[in-house]
Amino acid sequence: MPRGADVRLRISSLRVRLLVLISATLVVVCAAMALTTILAGRRLVMDGLDSRVGNAAARSQGGMQNRSVADDDTDLGFLDKRGQAVGTLAARYRSNGTISAAEVVTETGLQTLTAAQTAALAAVPADGAVRTRTIPGLGAYRVVRLADTSVPVLTGLPLAAEHDFIDKLVAAEAVAAAAALVVAGCACAVVIRRQLRPLGRVAATAVEVSRSPLGRGEVAALTRVPEPDTDPGSEAGQVGAALNRMIEHVEASLAVRQQSEARMRRFLADASHELRTPLASIAGYAELANRGGSAIDLARAWQRVASEASRMTGLVEDLLLLARLDEGRPLESGEVDLTSLVAEAVWDARAAEGDGHRWHVRLPSGPAVVMGDEARIRQAVANLLANARTHTPPGTAIVAEVAEVGAECVVRVEDDGPGIPAELLPAVFERFSRGDASRSRGVGLGAGSGAGSGLGLAIAAAIVEAHGGIIAAESVPGRTVFTVRIPAGASAPLGPGAPVAEARALS
Repeated sequence: MPRGADVRLRISSLRVRLLVLISATLVVVCAAMALTTILAGRRLVMDGLDSRVGNAAARSQGGMQNRSVADDDTDLGFLDKRGQAVGTLAARYRSNGTISAAEVVTETGLQTLTAAQTAALAAVPADGAVRTRTIPGLGAYRVVRLADTSVPVLTGLPLAAEHDFIDKLVAAEAVAAAAALVVAGCACAVVIRRQLRPLGRVAATAVEVSRSPLGRGEVAALTRVPEPDTDPGSEAGQVGAALNRMIEHVEASLAVRQQSEARMRRFLADASHELRTPLASIAGYAELANRGGSAIDLARAWQRVASEASRMTGLVEDLLLLARLDEGRPLESGEVDLTSLVAEAVWDARAAEGDGHRWHVRLPSGPAVVMGDEARIRQAVANLLANARTHTPPGTAIVAEVAEVGAECVVRVEDDGPGIPAELLPAVFERFSRGDASRSRGVGLGAGSGAGSGLGLAIAAAIVEAHGGIIAAESVPGRTVFTVRIPAGASAPLGPGAPVAEARALS
């Protein structure tokens, strides 16, 4: 990374920005406090000095009156009196406003002001207001010339001590503010560093998760933000908890994706195997027919080709149906009477098989109506009946039942066969699910148009779910039950027809 980019990254970090912002705030606060203190101190000092200047002016008037020298405009003898501070200045004016005498108290006695020094006092008006004047050689003075007095006298006191005090106050404020800023800055840096440490751990967790190979292979358990860093009472804890929730969603999505990919690989392998078998038969019979001769019965060969082609066509149609249901394509919708539909399906199953199984029905007295695609629901029921017929030995009793339970219509297909192995029951509705791990035909749990391919129950489950229903399977040795629940639709005034009566006669 370029050095400039690294500097920008450091400046843009939350820790640095917080420290700079807090430091700037502290600087402004300290400067405001110091300025307020200095201005208030200066005001107090100047008010005290002005009060002393006023007192000095009053004493000068009293001194002049006591000496009774009003006619002598050069007499400033009151400056010799005890109590006059060093630096006290006084000046007398003539009637025309010019200065007749000006002296200052020094450590060695009175000192007469020079012409340049006197000139700095010539323009002071006699209005009793305290003013600042800079006198050459003496510095800044606060002076006052009282109005309406019998003896026009100006009195002043030096500002040197006050200026020195204010300078020391400014220096003390600056040192104190600088020390306070350094201490506060260090304390803020430590506090910010400690407070942002959980956020740093959250960021480190996010970086570690981002480096995981999420796009390929099996992903192990992702790193989580530690429990102490997920306290909802703090902002960093809220971020940590949100990150953990996001990681859980990512893991769940990855698990679903991996399962889907595994199912897809298995589906493709099974579909390829199921299609390869009839294709191999078709290719073999076609090759024998092409060779000719008396070793092959052409009629028999083409009959087998047609049979295998029909089988392959049925398998492809089942796969296309599952694909359409997976895409959520809308089905036809209409009133379907499950009573008549199940009765017809049982009768058709019995007629297709003969007398190998014992068939029974339990139907309600009236119609059980649902809204849906009649052809698809009929296919689902036929697949359940064919599954029971195909995977139970002759003589097994198969019972088809229709009932209304609350707002649902229930169809049950029950048999007293050997049952489904417990380890296979959770996967009974998966595609190409079979009674053993091999792909040999005739041992599948699916039936119907895809008998032996393991698609019958998968199609039945997909059709039921597409109608907003639920399908479940229970099995123990001697009893297997498939239950379909579909929300009931509007009732229809349908009477029992011939298939219903014939099916009931089976019981």
